[in-house]
Amino acid sequence: MNNLTSISTFLLLGFSEARDLQILHFSVFLILYLMAVTGNLFIIVAIIVDNHLHIPMYFLLLTLALIDLGFISVIVPKSMAVSLMDDRSITYSGCVAQVFLYIFFAPLDFIVLTIMAHDRHIAICYPLEYERIMHKGTCLEMVAKGWIVSIFYAILHTGGTFANSFCSNSIHQIFCEIPHLLRLSCSEIYLVEVGFLALSCGVTLACFIFIIVTYMKIFRTVLRIPSVHGQKKALSTCIPHLTVVSLYVLTGVFAHVLPPSDASSVLHAASAVMYSIIPPTLNPFIYSMRNKEIKAALWKLLRSVFSSKNIAF
Repeated sequence: MNNLTSISTFLLLGFSEARDLQILHFSVFLILYLMAVTGNLFIIVAIIVDNHLHIPMYFLLLTLALIDLGFISVIVPKSMAVSLMDDRSITYSGCVAQVFLYIFFAPLDFIVLTIMAHDRHIAICYPLEYERIMHKGTCLEMVAKGWIVSIFYAILHTGGTFANSFCSNSIHQIFCEIPHLLRLSCSEIYLVEVGFLALSCGVTLACFIFIIVTYMKIFRTVLRIPSVHGQKKALSTCIPHLTVVSLYVLTGVFAHVLPPSDASSVLHAASAVMYSIIPPTLNPFIYSMRNKEIKAALWKLLRSVFSSKNIAF
């Protein structure tokens, strides 16, 4: 292949060449995107307006909702535009932006989930020390460090990816994903980015192990609670978080165990849908259904919205 160092556009993977299926893909993605945006916005507004939810656990949930909004907006709108306009092209700068933002939001999501596990550990295992350990300043500091680490992480991977020269501009994925971009590389520099990816996988695994160990400590403490009611109350704050972590891990594993080969393009597209759309869409529903305080805050918000509309009418 010729060395195409002056590539100005890349070609993304389309779900289908048939116009009817393209419109169907656009419609389905639009519905899911609106569900994700609406659900996460409701969570954000409910936490902001309800003073009872101004505690570390819900500040972290608000942060998670903001990240989910950003994460799903990196991939889905462009994929919808590809089907609607029947144009698979994305500019070089647009591809760089996609890689940077995706690599920024994805690890930040998992960092916040790790902090949330630590929060539940302190709340259940050391309840008398909770306000001293998990005060507002501590939460802001941990989240701020997570943002800084994610920005550095995104710069590192984006630079490592686009330092390469590319021999083709056809990406076998619905967005600019690093493994698929590295397959287009003409130089040996891609091995540096492969090393960065391996290091990142190690850090992600360490965070996952931390969450598992944390929950082993939580379950050990819960089992020592004398009353069944107390055990259920303690676990009720953990179940939504555990469900969300499981969702991220399962969809992420499914997406990244697939080899980046051209023959499995349909599977890669399906895997991208799973980890880019399903978690951000389902997270608000998981927390609103399993958390009584969030559910109460959402009902209060909806009542106030509808009552104001009736007054205006």
